[in-house]
Amino acid sequence: MALLDSEVWGRKFFSDGWRAASAEQPVVEPATGEQLATAGLATAGDVARASARAAEAQRAWAAASPQQRAAVLRRAGELLAEHASEIQDWLVREAGSVRAKAAFEVQLAVGECFECAGLPTHPQGEVLTSEDARWSLSRRRPAGVVSVIAPFNFPLVLGLRSVAPALALGNAVLLKPDPRTTVSGGVVIARVLEEAGLPAGVLHLLPGDGSVGRAVVEAPEVRVVSFTGSTPVGRAIGEQAGRLLKRAHLELGGNNALVVLPGADVRKAASAGAFGSYLHQGQICMTTGRHIVHESLLEEYTAALAAKAAALPVGDPAREDVALGPIIDRKQLERVHGIVTDSVAAGATLAAGGEIVGAGYRATVLTGLTTDMPAWREEIFGPVAPVIGFSTLEEAARIVNDCEYGLSVGILGDVGTAMKLADRIDSGKVHINEQTVSDEPNAPFGGVKASGTGSRFGGAAANVEAFTETQWVTVRPDIADYPF
Repeated sequence: MALLDSEVWGRKFFSDGWRAASAEQPVVEPATGEQLATAGLATAGDVARASARAAEAQRAWAAASPQQRAAVLRRAGELLAEHASEIQDWLVREAGSVRAKAAFEVQLAVGECFECAGLPTHPQGEVLTSEDARWSLSRRRPAGVVSVIAPFNFPLVLGLRSVAPALALGNAVLLKPDPRTTVSGGVVIARVLEEAGLPAGVLHLLPGDGSVGRAVVEAPEVRVVSFTGSTPVGRAIGEQAGRLLKRAHLELGGNNALVVLPGADVRKAASAGAFGSYLHQGQICMTTGRHIVHESLLEEYTAALAAKAAALPVGDPAREDVALGPIIDRKQLERVHGIVTDSVAAGATLAAGGEIVGAGYRATVLTGLTTDMPAWREEIFGPVAPVIGFSTLEEAARIVNDCEYGLSVGILGDVGTAMKLADRIDSGKVHINEQTVSDEPNAPFGGVKASGTGSRFGGAAANVEAFTETQWVTVRPDIADYPF
């Protein structure tokens, strides 16, 4: 039987095994509108039961040996690799990924599991000095129950990026995937970990609407909330968690800048810019949303980028060899087109694209912009590349920083000049001679300003900080003498 056979998970959610759901939702292919399967939905009541069970199961899971926890994560990575083709098919059909992006996402997910398999044996504390005759140390303990709310764009890896380290460090997890990618962002993770030998009750898959999202934040057993998604929703979750005195790790939106310095290789720069703006139809928090080009290269770069855009085919990635697949749903497709047409109406010029093609959108280049136009100010989440010029390094830094977001910046050209610019930029990530989209399981990932709370995913230090609590412990050889 295939790992993702719908006979196992169809019309069900995962909580101490696969349970029949009281509500259902079609799993829809965005490219065609075809129904692929039927997913089960959880309710707020299901969340309450799951969180209580998770708290119970977490105690035994935290007490398991580091080797036992590491073995589950290693086996999960192996299963992802063994079933890569099947998982990629779901990413293509359910999430609208082109085949290369789906393969890359599975590869990242495998790496995430293998990287997190090292967390259980990673040092998790330090010995402190003390003025008294005692041993003093701090140690990291599992937070308890962690809620993970994941997005639709890289549904597998962006869910697993929180689920895997939280489990590795001894926590139980409530996972709520985006309803549009319940299978590739939820069922895949549950099935892989189930087959890898994760004990019952430690992971709960709870698809659902906003009421379920609120419930996985408010459940009293939950101590940490890990959310990846839009800034407006992140603000609401942050407020909700703050009132409840819970930690919220918020990885939010971005309107990321690619700076092309004078003297840069225009051909290579345009290729980097196209990749940054058009990978997965621009539906990535790290997408290159602003191209800031030195005035000496502006015309040449814009022409080269427009030529790249015009050559990228749009269509159904499950049935055609295309570079751009569908936008996730019609509402988002119309939003992307609305931002483009509003900007053109305000005076911008279309150098390429600007058209809806079936369920997709042509790779688009906009020029003649001012910084107050919607295509420049907003996170578009579509395949749109706005281009603007600059004359001095000071001006480039000002334009980069004149943005509510601060997630990722790419700088192309002379390394020394790029380093000087990087020192003036407010951003969680800076990539010199690379575009803005980059992620590795062992690297700290996160943004500043409206791109997040400054928390990081990836790498042992960031993951231990995110999913554990610090406990101070002292030990004396004998009971101390006190003056009472």
